[in-house]
Amino acid sequence: MALLIDIGVPDWLTDEQLIEQLAPYLSGADIRKGNAPGNPADIKMIATSRSPQAGFSAYPNVQLVQKLGAGVDTIARATDLASHVRVSRLKPDNPAREIAEYCLAYVLAGQRHLKKYWLDQVTAQWRPVPPKITAEIKVGVLGLGHIGSRIAKLLQAVDIDVIGWSRTQKHLEGIDCRFGNNALTSVLHESDYVVSILPSTAQTHGLFNKTVFAQMKQDSTFINVGRGDLVVDDDLLFALDHGPLQHAVLDVLNTEPLPEDHVFWDHAKISITPHVSGWHLGDGILDVAENYKRLLKGEPLLNEIDRVQGY
Repeated sequence: MALLIDIGVPDWLTDEQLIEQLAPYLSGADIRKGNAPGNPADIKMIATSRSPQAGFSAYPNVQLVQKLGAGVDTIARATDLASHVRVSRLKPDNPAREIAEYCLAYVLAGQRHLKKYWLDQVTAQWRPVPPKITAEIKVGVLGLGHIGSRIAKLLQAVDIDVIGWSRTQKHLEGIDCRFGNNALTSVLHESDYVVSILPSTAQTHGLFNKTVFAQMKQDSTFINVGRGDLVVDDDLLFALDHGPLQHAVLDVLNTEPLPEDHVFWDHAKISITPHVSGWHLGDGILDVAENYKRLLKGEPLLNEIDRVQGY
C-alpha cells in the first residue's frame, strides 16, 4: 500500500521534509512524493494540504486523504474526489498552541497600542498614551473545537474575560460558553476582540458580512485565523471605514497569496500575515503515521470527518 506525500505548499513544508519526518515511524513503508508518484494505481493514501498535483481523480484506488494543516473544507468539497474516499484531519497540539499564541499576541498588542508606536517610531514621534486595562476587556472566541478551546484557555490564563461561542453547546471550565445562532449576536455585541476560528461550511461561508459586522461592539477588533471565505471583503472594509471596527487582523484571506494590488495591503486598520499563525505539525506527524497503519489493518481512523458536514 503506497502513501503519497503531495503537500502543495512548498513555502511551508516540502514533500521531502515530511517524508524525512515520517520515515522513523513508518519503517519499510512505500512512501512516494508528489513529483514522483510511480504507478497511480498503487496509491491508497494521500497526505496533502490542498490537493495532489495531478488531482484526486488521477489515483483510482485511493481510500484515504489525510489533510495536513488546519481546515478540511477544500478537500471535503473537492469535486474530483470520489464520495467513498475517507478524509481525516489532524488535531496536533503544536499548531493549536501557536495559533493561540498568535491571537494572544494581537490582543496584547492592541491593549498596549503597539501598532501606533511602530508607526510613531517611523516618524520619530514621542506620543505616550495609557494602555488599556486587559482585565476589563472581553474576547469572544467563535469556534470551540480543538484550536478554539486552546485559544480560549490561553486568553483565560492571563486573566482575560473570554466568551466562547459554538453552534452546539460546549463546556470549558471558567469560560462563558454560548451556543446557537441567537447567542452569536450577544457575543459580538459584548466583545472588544472577536476571534474567528470557525471552519468553512455552507453555513459559515460569507458569515462575516455587513449585517454581522454591524452587530460588533464599537471600536472592536476582528481577528480571523479560521478560513478566509468566512469574510465578505467589501463588507469588512465598510465596517473599518464607517464603524464599528477599529482593526482587523487577517491571517487567512479569500485569495492567497493576496495580490500585490489588493486594497487590504495599504489599509491603515488592517494587519495581514501570510497564513502563518499555526506552522509546525509537531505531534501531527504521529497521527499521519498512525492512520497509515490503521488503514493498512482496516482499523478505525483518527479524526475522520463527516464529508457532508465538512468537518
